[in-house]
Amino acid sequence: MERSAAGASYQRFPRVRIRELKDEYAKFELKDTDASMANALRRVMIAEVPTVAIDLVEIESNSSVLNDEFLAHRLGLIPLTSSAAMSMRFSRDCDACDGDGSCEYCSVEFHLAARATDSGQTLEVTSTKDLRSTDPKVCPVDQQREYQQALGNVDAYEPDAAGDHRGILIVKLRRGQELRLRAIARKGIGKDHAKWSPAATVTFMYEPDIRINQELMETLTLEEKQSWVESSPTKVFDIDPVTQQVTIVDPEAYTYDDEVIKKAEAMGKPGLVEINAKEDSFVFTVETTGAITAYELIMNAITVLRQKLDAVRLQDDDGDLGELGAHLIGG
Repeated sequence: MERSAAGASYQRFPRVRIRELKDEYAKFELKDTDASMANALRRVMIAEVPTVAIDLVEIESNSSVLNDEFLAHRLGLIPLTSSAAMSMRFSRDCDACDGDGSCEYCSVEFHLAARATDSGQTLEVTSTKDLRSTDPKVCPVDQQREYQQALGNVDAYEPDAAGDHRGILIVKLRRGQELRLRAIARKGIGKDHAKWSPAATVTFMYEPDIRINQELMETLTLEEKQSWVESSPTKVFDIDPVTQQVTIVDPEAYTYDDEVIKKAEAMGKPGLVEINAKEDSFVFTVETTGAITAYELIMNAITVLRQKLDAVRLQDDDGDLGELGAHLIGG
């Protein structure tokens, strides 16, 4: 499509279709866009969607086998429920406190106090039963039951669901050992430290377009068809037991390995199958750490990406982009 006027841009309207959605998992299609936009969305989900994580630890007493720095690092990596993170302030931008952690706008305070008194048993200090938050909406993900109660969603989980999980192990204490500390959780992004990343995995792939030449396929014997189907490392093709035709059962299982194409050429049947990547269609798979739901991760990522694009647009309007701005408008 040609541009209607000098400097006009080719505008696209991306579409999203959700295929599967769970609390910590999502699979969706992103269509009518290109790889740069798909990768931008992926990178924002991994590194720029804010969450809350422990950032400051004050050790009052520690007689465990782990030193203070080791414990602080382990505490920082415990995922905390972060649905409220988007509305919180970054501590560096907060003008309501001096950074000591006692601030309702930018931080949440945690306390931990554990002492082993039983000589015959090791005491396990975990995120579920020992790490306590002053704000019930920001707590370790293992305490989801209490989090849901704070939001009023008491029926969202089974009554004893929280008791089914031991939680994240922080340290083990023997008789006479003690751990007491105060911790401050702050808002941050994965670009600053991995502990703030809400994503466990975010991947996308080009949606494959697979076309079988059925005329050429019918020239093969059943054994040759079976051999060709089995040449694919993943279960992409199968043979219909009734018609004995080769069918496509899972196109997205194709890994762009070209094995079936090589097999067809080795059999003297080039053009048996044609496989192309749809350059404007992508399939995303998203898994979260539990800090926020998969739906919140996707929507927050889109919000952050729009904010970044708006910032670029404002710079362009102010003429701050210089040569880049002239290039963008075709100058």
